[in-house]
Amino acid sequence: MVVLVHHADALRAHIDAQRPLSAHGREQAQRLAELVKAKGFAPAAIWHSGKLRGRQTAEAFLRVCNPFAEFKMVRGLRSEDPAEWMRDELFGESRDILLVGHMPHIADLARLMSPASGAFPLNGLIALERAADDTSWKEAWRA
Repeated sequence: MVVLVHHADALRAHIDAQRPLSAHGREQAQRLAELVKAKGFAPAAIWHSGKLRGRQTAEAFLRVCNPFAEFKMVRGLRSEDPAEWMRDELFGESRDILLVGHMPHIADLARLMSPASGAFPLNGLIALERAADDTSWKEAWRA
């Protein structure tokens, strides 16, 4: 299974150029992580874009879902990256992975992997599982 997460609410650039999570964003990330854990998902790997708001959102999932997960910044999760990069990377993976990224990239990735998924929830997530044909993905749940 792959869980795609749009980073939680962040401060605006005119307040802090690094755009850390707002207080509301920290609460959002915590709630989403608790929901993921309640669904029984414990990712073996948690990948983020490297941007502060992405890393801080990913840290909530690391603390709540699996503190022993591989945790790293990966190429292919920034808003300007082609979604095909990450799609191709994920097809080579057999582990359960949680990705934290940015709009519009994370929504493009969800549509590329599962065209029937519909609109990506702002500051939310979509869980995808491999389809029976093992060459595509289907939406399992969202928040």
